[in-house]
Amino acid sequence: MSTQSRVPAHDELREEHDSRRVSAFADDALASLDATGVAEAIRHGEISATEAVEAAIARVQEVDPVLGATTVDDFERARRRAGHLPRGTRAPFAGVPTAIKDNVNVAGLPMSQGSDALPTAPRTADGAFVRQLLSTGVIPVATTTCPPFGWTATTERPGGRVTRNPWATGYSSGGSSGGAAALVASGALPIAHGNDGGGSIRIPAAVCGLVGLKVTRGRLLGDPTTDQLPVGIVVNGVLTRTVRDTATFLAAAESHQPARRLPAVGLVEGPGARRLRVGMMLDSPLAPATDPQTRDAVAGVARLLDGLGHDVDPDTAVPVPEFFRTDFQDYWALLALASSARGTKLYGEGFDPGRLDMFTRGLAARAKRRLHRAPLYLARLALTGPASARLFPADADVVLTPTLVHTTPRIGYLSGDLDFDTHMGRLLEYVGFTPIHNANGQPSISLPLGRTDDGRPIGVMFSARAGQERLLLELAFELEAAAPFARIDGQV
Repeated sequence: MSTQSRVPAHDELREEHDSRRVSAFADDALASLDATGVAEAIRHGEISATEAVEAAIARVQEVDPVLGATTVDDFERARRRAGHLPRGTRAPFAGVPTAIKDNVNVAGLPMSQGSDALPTAPRTADGAFVRQLLSTGVIPVATTTCPPFGWTATTERPGGRVTRNPWATGYSSGGSSGGAAALVASGALPIAHGNDGGGSIRIPAAVCGLVGLKVTRGRLLGDPTTDQLPVGIVVNGVLTRTVRDTATFLAAAESHQPARRLPAVGLVEGPGARRLRVGMMLDSPLAPATDPQTRDAVAGVARLLDGLGHDVDPDTAVPVPEFFRTDFQDYWALLALASSARGTKLYGEGFDPGRLDMFTRGLAARAKRRLHRAPLYLARLALTGPASARLFPADADVVLTPTLVHTTPRIGYLSGDLDFDTHMGRLLEYVGFTPIHNANGQPSISLPLGRTDDGRPIGVMFSARAGQERLLLELAFELEAAAPFARIDGQV
């Protein structure tokens, strides 16, 4: 009998990945705790920060060979920080392990923005948001993957370098904060940084079964990589498994530096008493019709809301200007052109435009062809924020929509090796809801309230008027209590 092993066929490998679930939950210091629970355990002396960090490092090392979610580890510095945690600190997440997305400035670590074109020299200082994040007490153990420059809705780089979804490793983990989402969903970390310029917190939250809040523009601090954008579409935040972790983070970040022109959110600790007028929109004016499983998920949440006493209007129309889709694409392309043409100034000596990926090059080429339109679309996008209050449905407190147009695609559907036109066409048919809030600056949150026929997460999204994060978090607390979020290890 031959002892030679048989190489699995492509279809067998695909089937194996489609059914493979990756969980890092273990009987260690982190156990099944969320970030708030880990912080409480450290505060009460039940575990030490060192034990929490060591457990996180072990979990990351266990799952990362499969998930491909980290870029650079920061283990030794994390150990030092855990060993020197200030006594009596009141930081709400003191000692809680986390990770930072590889597109912001972290002192002592390189920043690749997911691209092979960027220099590998360590950054010299933390960006403003990283300082705000660290003020909450978290201890970063690594940086996490993103697609080149965060342009797309999956975390797949050229050459087959992919970040897999821990719910089913044959599927995308979303983008552009896909590495962060994969680690939090798998249980390797309780909380991780992400940012959102077109859905990049909410999309991976939706496909990985997490809570993903995009805050109002100006609520949180930025980074030198985004602070000078002509239209500020990018906001920072976190991905979590529980609403209370997102609420605690936001309150802590706000205490570090309150937003100057927005009402304070404060610490939201549970549902609100007020019954809300909920508008509902199943199809995006920017994309094809929403697929059946996603429609069913949103409809199920509408029934849940109705049962909780909220007033749901299933025929809400959110007015989106006809020119918005083209304007947003043109602006997106302009940012790619800037990254390509001004890379050395933006990212430092050693930037190599010859190593830019195909999608970035395609966006930049589009921007060059349409550069004459820049004054028009920049002016219209800049006016979208001030006009947002008029565009929000007058008879709704919040609006319920899908987070995405269809269920999570398999790895390869938005491959980093695709030709530009195919990639762009597929992307526009997938991401039809999230970019609106980046342009108008309003807050929105994706919650893991739906499931596909085979048990993978489907996110639903709520949006509100500028400054109304408290309203969204109160509603999220209520829905989490009424329909507890599934966790990857089968618990809630």
